[in-house]
Amino acid sequence: MTEPETETEYSRGQVFNLMAQIDFPRDPISIGASVIALGVIAFLVFRVYRKQEVKPKGWKILIVLIIGLISFSTDFVLFGEEYKLPIIPIGVGVLYWMFHKTGETWKIYRPYTWLGFAAAFLFLIADLISLPVHRLVYPENQPSTYLANVEKAYVIPIHPSAAEPGLNKESFIKQLPLWKQDDSQSEEWYYETVRNAAEGKGISERFPYMLAGTVPKWGSWIDSVLYVERDGKGILITTSKKQLYFRSGESVFREAVK
Repeated sequence: MTEPETETEYSRGQVFNLMAQIDFPRDPISIGASVIALGVIAFLVFRVYRKQEVKPKGWKILIVLIIGLISFSTDFVLFGEEYKLPIIPIGVGVLYWMFHKTGETWKIYRPYTWLGFAAAFLFLIADLISLPVHRLVYPENQPSTYLANVEKAYVIPIHPSAAEPGLNKESFIKQLPLWKQDDSQSEEWYYETVRNAAEGKGISERFPYMLAGTVPKWGSWIDSVLYVERDGKGILITTSKKQLYFRSGESVFREAVK
């Protein structure tokens, strides 16, 4: 096992940044929340447009909205997720500099400019609302979220000390709902490996197998790497944000492994 990282992903990133792009959602819950946010923006744009005497062209409104999205933002973490909070409307300033010489033009596009900046907050609110729903539909502490389909699952030895016991799919599928989450002690496991190597006991990897061929729950878009414990009774699920360790009463291997 590699040495565990103690520095969080948030602490490595920049606290302040220029938010000039939109992170397009992939899972259906986030997509639905973003569609609602877009609907609110479209409704507000339509209200402004209907009240204007001089009607700007639609493609110009779209460009102004996109430029209005550009802002100086700060990162913050809530419930383990990183978000961007818009602070300074850079896009609004750019558009004002472009249009302020012609007062009438700025008067026409000013509401759309601020709507673009407000859209950044609407997308942020949509993300915040979708988070608890996402965790309800795709619970992070349930192995079924990461192992929704294991029909084509198989184990791959990834360490010289690993045998080739083969995966007992029937036992694996049967035990999946019975697995219990246990505390992941990655630091203790790592230093145990280092200590054994220093004492001349050799390196015995605790998770010498990788579980491949599995499919996560539909729509979750959760990328994970799964490792099987040496005795076949434990599985370590590693994502970009955390590690989850589960234990079962029986081995998932066809042959017993010491």
